[in-house]
Amino acid sequence: MGISFEAIPAKIEEPINSEAPQTQTMQNALRKAQLVKDKVDKDALVVSADTIVVLDNHILGKPADTEEAGNYLRLLSGRTHSVFTGICVYYNEIANINYEQTFVTFAELSETEIDSYLATGEPLDKAGAYGIQGFGAQFVTKVEGCYFNVMGFPIRLFYEMLKTILVEEEQ
Repeated sequence: MGISFEAIPAKIEEPINSEAPQTQTMQNALRKAQLVKDKVDKDALVVSADTIVVLDNHILGKPADTEEAGNYLRLLSGRTHSVFTGICVYYNEIANINYEQTFVTFAELSETEIDSYLATGEPLDKAGAYGIQGFGAQFVTKVEGCYFNVMGFPIRLFYEMLKTILVEEEQ
């Protein structure tokens, strides 16, 4: 997209609650944007995102440890799950918030495959304990929807949100 940016970490608590997954990701994205907006110039465009993995109405966040990561991968094995990413685009004191949902199907995973993947360390900082852009890609048999959403940033959705803001800015 050719946009220059500065990445500013926004560490927030990401509690799992009874809200719908899309609501949780949008709320977390908003909280991240609000945390960052006070650290940047007033006319800066602040963009934040939050991604979660959902299987059978249960949220699989970032695993606490290798054991939990292995349990997540066993649950995902041979099944289809949803990936939700909430995005907040904050500009001129207005927060535009939306989300994307993508369905991902995993192959059946052997214990050897799970153990080998866990040994890479990759699953420990990823929602659902896998990264589609890394070694986790080998487990994915099907993606329905936005691939970039599964990576944590649905580019097309962001582009549409940005266009809306730019049109409003021109008026």
